[in-house]
Amino acid sequence: MSNVLPNLYVVGMGIGVVFIGLISIIILCYIVSAICRAAQGSDTSESKSEPVQSSAQVTAPIENRQEIIAAVSAALAEDMGTDISAIRILSFKKI
Repeated sequence: MSNVLPNLYVVGMGIGVVFIGLISIIILCYIVSAICRAAQGSDTSESKSEPVQSSAQVTAPIENRQEIIAAVSAALAEDMGTDISAIRILSFKKI
């Protein structure tokens, strides 16, 4: 019975340290987030003056398109555990 108080003290200190540590991490995350937002705000004003490239770029045709589609279909069929004839690829584009 005499060990109850020291045991409760150890448990209390352990829980206290964990929660104080977690609260410290949360505060640190808020501080770093504020610093990043402040740095990003100053960079975006400079980057707005640069011309933006259009997303509609001319892409070269995919070489061996049918072979690539067949390989992707076989990999998908193997992963899904189905027959390859059950797979219908509607679109395929180069990224």
